[in-house]
Amino acid sequence: MMSNKVTYWAELSEYDIKTAEAMLDSKRYLYVGFMAHQAVEKILKAYFVRIKSEKAPFSHSLSFLAKQANIYKEFSEKQKEFIDLLEPMNIEARYPTNKEQLLKSLTKKRCGEILKNAQD
Repeated sequence: MMSNKVTYWAELSEYDIKTAEAMLDSKRYLYVGFMAHQAVEKILKAYFVRIKSEKAPFSHSLSFLAKQANIYKEFSEKQKEFIDLLEPMNIEARYPTNKEQLLKSLTKKRCGEILKNAQD
């Protein structure tokens, strides 16, 4: 039963990565970070379910999910910095406080790096 949930979360994560790639290709940069966040969130939930054999926590916080799955301590400093960078993109894409400023900061190069790190 739990293996079905692991597969469920992992497949959604892969779908979200593909969506992030499509957003990058179509220059919809605001949503690259959002979908990258979604993909990382869902793969962390897949890992949590696999390790704990419990339902995934209802949270969008990547650091919280990683800590609950007992994997955060295994992250490199670069990975910790990346999830800290990705964390606000979940909210900012949905409710941008300054859309124009945010869009200026989301260049093709930066979004490509975000996507690559999320895939890793």
